[in-house]
Amino acid sequence: MPTPELTSLRSARVTAAHRLAKRSFRGKERRFLAEGPQAVREAVAHPGGPAGRTLIELYATPEAAERHAGLVEAARAAGAPVLSATPEVIAEISDTVTPQGLVGVCRFLDTPFDAVLAARPRLVAVLAHVRDPGNAGTVLRCADAAGADAVVLTDASVDLYNPKAVRASAGSLFHLPVATGVPVADAVAGLRAAGVRVLAADGAGDRDLDDELDRGAMGGPSAWIFGNEAWGLPEETRALADAVVRVPIHGRAESLNLATAAAVCLYASARAQRAPAGCRSVTSS
Repeated sequence: MPTPELTSLRSARVTAAHRLAKRSFRGKERRFLAEGPQAVREAVAHPGGPAGRTLIELYATPEAAERHAGLVEAARAAGAPVLSATPEVIAEISDTVTPQGLVGVCRFLDTPFDAVLAARPRLVAVLAHVRDPGNAGTVLRCADAAGADAVVLTDASVDLYNPKAVRASAGSLFHLPVATGVPVADAVAGLRAAGVRVLAADGAGDRDLDDELDRGAMGGPSAWIFGNEAWGLPEETRALADAVVRVPIHGRAESLNLATAAAVCLYASARAQRAPAGCRSVTSS
């Protein structure tokens, strides 16, 4: 194995990468970290944009470079420098307790909200007041799995590029357009003007998801607003929506967590949109 090039925790390159753990530095540099082979693989495959390739550079321990030789060669072929680093350097850069030996520095991926609307989306997840990065990343992953066209994070939500959010997205961050920093009122107005029905997901909603499906109301373009897991959506946000919809609880559970509720709602819309004659409930047997 080659001798690592980066051995000092105080080197300028390591310091610059370590600073990306902080939101202020990420915003200033418009760069973030992608940790582990799955995230790095998606970054390598991402086509990039006007600013250039998505993966700017890759840090790897000699052991990880040998174990993931194909991925390292793909990064090099895509034009990203690969820097060999000691496990201590990778641990300094990484946000995880047990780093996997690969950390990529990537360009921001966010898409302008106007571009999201111009694509005439049929299914959108809107994260309003979502402060937990793990929840944000997991909802992004659910939206990707359900075939959503975009995700929108309002200006009151967590930073999409928080390392925990990137990790929780399990690579989905690289798969679909994401608009960030959009005021919730602007998000609702823009989506409605684009012909999208805006639904607020709330456990106390006056409409039942099963009933909406049964009456064939879910087949058109729709956007779901999801709120903070602890205190839900503020009244002023619920008031902006075309309907406030609850996921029915058929058992004795008090509620669903944010990611589970988002998965149910997004899949309900996805199924209704794909069914030529509408569909029945997705939450009952």
